[in-house]
Amino acid sequence: MDKVILKAEDLDGFLTDADKAHIALMDDRYRKALACFNVLSTAGPGPEREGEEKTLIKLYNEMGTLMRDLCKEEPGIQVYSFLTPHESHPEASRVIAKLRDYRTRQGEFVYYVQRAYEMLFKLAYGGTPSSNKNYMVVQTPVSVPAPNFAIHKINNIDDKIENTVMCVMLRGALLPSMILSKEIEEYSSHGYVTPFALFKINRDESKRENDMEYILDLGRSYFNLEALDGKDLIFADPMNATGGSLVTVVKYLLGEGIKPRSVRFVNVIAALKGALRVVRALENCSVYTLWMDPALNDLAYILPGLGDAGDRINGGDLPERPRNIIQLIADYGSNIAQLYRKQLEEIENTVLGTGR
Repeated sequence: MDKVILKAEDLDGFLTDADKAHIALMDDRYRKALACFNVLSTAGPGPEREGEEKTLIKLYNEMGTLMRDLCKEEPGIQVYSFLTPHESHPEASRVIAKLRDYRTRQGEFVYYVQRAYEMLFKLAYGGTPSSNKNYMVVQTPVSVPAPNFAIHKINNIDDKIENTVMCVMLRGALLPSMILSKEIEEYSSHGYVTPFALFKINRDESKRENDMEYILDLGRSYFNLEALDGKDLIFADPMNATGGSLVTVVKYLLGEGIKPRSVRFVNVIAALKGALRVVRALENCSVYTLWMDPALNDLAYILPGLGDAGDRINGGDLPERPRNIIQLIADYGSNIAQLYRKQLEEIENTVLGTGR
C-alpha cells in the first residue's frame, strides 16, 4: 500500500472531555473576537474604534491566560511565550508580529523564520545551564605575530542532540528543518549533521476541519526505516494546526515496528487543538512552539494564524507544475545553499542516493 490515511474523527478520539471543553471555551472567546474584527476592519479613528480595540485586547488577554494555565497542566506542551522570563516576551512577540503581517515579503519572512527557530532551539535544548562544558578552539584570521586562536565554552548537550534525525513533512517544513539541523551542528562538539527523512504528506483540501483526511504518500517519500529506530525524531513544521500530519507519520512508523526514543514537534505557531491532539495521541512526544493561537476555522487553518507558511517561505507553485524537493532547494539560491551546505548534502543523498 503506497498511501496511509488518517481521518479527523480518529484524531478527535484522542482528546479528553476536558480538552474538548477547553477548546469549546476558546472557540467561544474567538467568535467574540471575530465580531470585533468586523468593526475594526471598517471603523475609522474615533471612540468606536478605541472601544473595540479595548474589547479585543481584553479577549486576547483572557485567551492567553486560559491557554497558559492549560499548558501548565500538560508538560508535553512547551510554549516559549509562557515559559521564558517576562523580558524575553517582546522579542518573541515582535518576531510573530512580523511573520503574521501580510506586508512581510518572502525574503524578510525567511529571515524571521530563521530567528524563530534559533529561539525554539534554545527552548528545546537550552534548559538549565550545565557545569559540563564543551571547549571550542577556533583559529582566527589574525596571523601577526603568530596564528591566533580563541577558546569558547558552550554547554555540552551532545547526549541530547547527537541521536537525532530530522523528519521533514516537505514543502514549508524543509527550510525550518535545515535551520534546526544547522543549530544542532553548531552546538555539537563533533560537528554532528543530522540525517534526514522526508515524508510526502498532504491534507485533503476538499474537506473541512471536522472530516479532514491526512494522506501520507509513501511512493513519493524518502527515508530508511531502520535508520529511524531508537532515534530522537525532530519534526520542524512552522504551523501545527490540527496535528494530523505528524500523528499520521508517527503512527505509520510505529505500525512498521519502529520505536523512536523520543519525538519533538517544533513549531513557530501551534493551535491549542493541534498541540493537545499531538501529546494525547503519541507517547514520549513533546511540542515546542514559539506562540500558541486559540482556534481553527472550518477549513482547519489557524486563527489568527499567518497564512500559508509554505508559500510564504518557498513562494507559490503553479497547480499544474508543483516543484519537487530538489527544485525547491535550487530555488533557495546560493546564500541558503552556502549557509546550509552540509544539510543540503544530506538531503540530496537521501533523495538521490539511498532512497526509501
